[in-house]
Amino acid sequence: MTTPSGTPAHTHHPLPSYLQADHLGPWGIYLQQVDRVTPYLGHLARWVETLKRPKRMLVVDVPIELDNGTIAHFEGYRVQHNLSRGPGKGGVRFHQDVTLSEVMALSAWMSIKNAAVNVPYGGAKGGIRVDPKKLSRGELERLTRRYTSEIGLLIGPSKDIPAPDVNTNGQIMSWMMDTYSMNTGATATGVVTGKPIDLGGSLGRVEATGRGVFTVGVEAAKRTGLAIAGAKVAVQGFGNVGGIAGKLFAEAGAKVVAVQDHTGTIFKSDGLDVPALLAHVKQHGGVGGFAGAETMANDEFWGVQCDILIPAALEGQITKDNAARITAKLVIEGANGPTTPEADDILADKGVLVLPDVIANAGGVTVSYFEWVQDFSSFFWSEDEINARLVRIMQEAFDGVWQVAQQHKVTLRTATFIVACQRILHAREMRGLYP
Repeated sequence: MTTPSGTPAHTHHPLPSYLQADHLGPWGIYLQQVDRVTPYLGHLARWVETLKRPKRMLVVDVPIELDNGTIAHFEGYRVQHNLSRGPGKGGVRFHQDVTLSEVMALSAWMSIKNAAVNVPYGGAKGGIRVDPKKLSRGELERLTRRYTSEIGLLIGPSKDIPAPDVNTNGQIMSWMMDTYSMNTGATATGVVTGKPIDLGGSLGRVEATGRGVFTVGVEAAKRTGLAIAGAKVAVQGFGNVGGIAGKLFAEAGAKVVAVQDHTGTIFKSDGLDVPALLAHVKQHGGVGGFAGAETMANDEFWGVQCDILIPAALEGQITKDNAARITAKLVIEGANGPTTPEADDILADKGVLVLPDVIANAGGVTVSYFEWVQDFSSFFWSEDEINARLVRIMQEAFDGVWQVAQQHKVTLRTATFIVACQRILHAREMRGLYP
């Protein structure tokens, strides 16, 4: 095939159906984000299709024997989106709504996130479609070990390193590490991160994501003239990310005025008692029923008067239906993909500064990287060292993204994608295609 000028045309092969953006699931949102950034990639744009096609996707059957003697089957996934800059890195979630589209998008956002903070990883993600609350501890262990064995051909300390995500924790990482180690015949502490300290985990890892959210929030506030002391903060999701971020903001003098999670929405105009609320969440599993606050309808949360809004629950929370009601000057995305592209545009038009997930919640993977490095060397750092290194990396990454946003007059999300996609595609270009 030739063009009118007589030169051969590049035939553009359409994406396979499961990679297309028609049904705008999480993967479709990611593809839109890549399209927005493509005009800023310069000569690297010729490689942009690389970002639209995951390198490797594994869908596995995970059969286990339940406590009652019956056999149950669950669907498991591990997606490696891009490995140009290093081994795959990304969490594993156990959730009844997990889909391949979601895991693909999360793996792609991990590629972006790792490149944005410049840790030497590619992006990966995993999941099992299961409601873990319906399983006994024994069933959960069998599920985890079977899944680890099924994806064992993809993972490894220098290939792909899973970590905790929604509904997974240090215990599940311990089972994954043990299963992989037993299957390979040698203890491999570095095959997963987010492990307990006694098995090669890192100090500071549990608080890392929330600390990163707080760190970039402070940096953004400095640049926009927003005083943290006295600022009103609303948080969606009050677990590992939102709870820690809320605590750090409260310690810095901000007032956490509203919190929402799966158990309800609570409000107190002059600021909630955050330590008491964290204790309540630990005891009762959510904010619902907390005595030191009034309750409000879940839908009213988005209209709460606040300066800083931290969505730290699941993806797709801020939509075209509620974005216009948001009063915050600053939105810090603790969750992955909490804001849809339409909502992003509405917030930008309102002058709301959105700190995107791909940099705001990268504290977790940054300390996961520290954990992995410590496991390789069997030499461990103090918590103060880890927190100082984390803050420095997050500040430097934010500074680089801020400068790109000013230079191109784009949102911080687009700026983060520019920085990250350039790093990924430059690595791809330098490595070339083999064979």
